[in-house]
Amino acid sequence: MEEPGTVYFTGTAGAGKSSFVRAFAEWMKSTGLDTTVVNLDPGIEGDDLQPDIDIREWVRLSDLQEEYGLGPNGAQVAAADMIALKIFEVRQAVQELKSDYVLVDTPGQVELFAFREASKAIVDALSGDRSVLAFLFDPALARTPGGFVSLLLLSANVEFRFRLPTVNVLAKADLLSPAQLADVIAWSDQPDVLEEAVGRDTPTPDVQLSTELLRAISTMSPSTSLLPTSAKESTGMEPFYQACQRVFGGGDDVEPSHAASNE
Repeated sequence: MEEPGTVYFTGTAGAGKSSFVRAFAEWMKSTGLDTTVVNLDPGIEGDDLQPDIDIREWVRLSDLQEEYGLGPNGAQVAAADMIALKIFEVRQAVQELKSDYVLVDTPGQVELFAFREASKAIVDALSGDRSVLAFLFDPALARTPGGFVSLLLLSANVEFRFRLPTVNVLAKADLLSPAQLADVIAWSDQPDVLEEAVGRDTPTPDVQLSTELLRAISTMSPSTSLLPTSAKESTGMEPFYQACQRVFGGGDDVEPSHAASNE
């Protein structure tokens, strides 16, 4: 049996990771693709995601705060390390389900996921040759040239940290006006257009830094393409799936179905 395709979803707090994972999982299942959803965020609240495997069965943020007298930030740090201790149990649960695809919702604090050694161990334990990172761009940040550059830099850092192919996704694209969306897509497809947009701002040190960072990012990673999606409107799911398939090394893409016909 071929190993499953594993997709890790990350991004800044509020980018809409859990909502996107839910919408994408629903789309995958509607097309007949066997999919397992894994929640690695011990602080997630509500039942919007409804994962098949939930780290909260082993580690729960509220319990850590109560048991050790920790604040929210301290509990997040402790939880990140405790998850690493339980990751082989999570991996066994994933293997027992034998799905074709595994969707992993990572902790809401991207810095805890990206920059702790425990997270590297978690990804190494769950990943195979068919693994990809999905970095979600928050439209509230992405709609300005400087904010867009900062998200590109963070995405590049996460990719460098885990050494996994990365697909950049514009989450909640429905929150942008048509003109704003057109600008963001143009910036992602044409770095020179983004550099020009950055240069039109007041020439402050921040703008100069953004320009230099953009040039560095372009040198390290020529592709900055961004896929517009909306969990609310269930759009962009098939293009995202196809992007993941290309990373996994090909294979047959799903045929357009009733689930994708409205995109």
